[in-house]
Amino acid sequence: MGKPALVVAVLVLVGCGGSKPAEPQSDVNVVRPGAPGKPSQEVSAEELKKAETVKPIAQDVTFMRGMIHHHQQAVVMTGWVPQRTQSTAVKLMAERMSISQTSEIEQYESWLSARGFDAGHGHGAAEQMPGMLTQAQLDRLQAAKGKRFDRLFLRYMTQHHLGAITMVRDLYAEGGGQESEIDTFARHIETDQELEIKRMQEVLAEL
Repeated sequence: MGKPALVVAVLVLVGCGGSKPAEPQSDVNVVRPGAPGKPSQEVSAEELKKAETVKPIAQDVTFMRGMIHHHQQAVVMTGWVPQRTQSTAVKLMAERMSISQTSEIEQYESWLSARGFDAGHGHGAAEQMPGMLTQAQLDRLQAAKGKRFDRLFLRYMTQHHLGAITMVRDLYAEGGGQESEIDTFARHIETDQELEIKRMQEVLAEL
C-alpha cells in the first residue's frame, strides 16, 4: 500500500519566569506513523518537502471519478431502505451511509474541480468497477421487502464496500495516492468501510 500519511506535531516552547515573556520558539517534529506494532519514524525536511509538492497523476483522477460513481450507487441503495426494512439497525446504518457518502461525493467533485477536471459523469462502465452491483442485483434488492430485503441489503452493501477497499488498494498499487489530500481520502475510505463491513456482518448474523 502507499506511503503512510505524515503527522506533524508542533511544540511551542515558551520561557517561564522574569518580567518579560520569552519569545516563543517553534520546534517542528515530523513523524510517519509506523505499521501496527511498529514505532513511528522521524521524517527528514527533504522528505516532507517532497510530500508537500506531489501532484496528482492520471490514476488519482480515475480513482476519484470512479469513487463518485461507486458512492452514487450506494446512495441509491440506502434510499430504498426506509420503505423496505424491518430492522432499526439496518435503517440507522443506511442513514449514516447515505449522509457520509453524499458528503464524500461533494468532496471528490470539489477535489477534481479545483484541479481542472470534471467529475467524469458518463466516463467508463460503472458495473466494471469492483463491488458494483449488476442491474439484476439492483432489481432484486429493489423488489424485496422485510427480512429478505435486510439480508440482501447487508450482503450487497458488504460486496459494495469490499469493492471500494479494492479500489483503494489498486490505487496505491498503481502508484497513485501520493498527493496528500487524495491519500487522506483513500485511507478514510478503507478504514470507514472496513468498520462498516464488520458491523454489517454482526447485524446479518443477528438476522
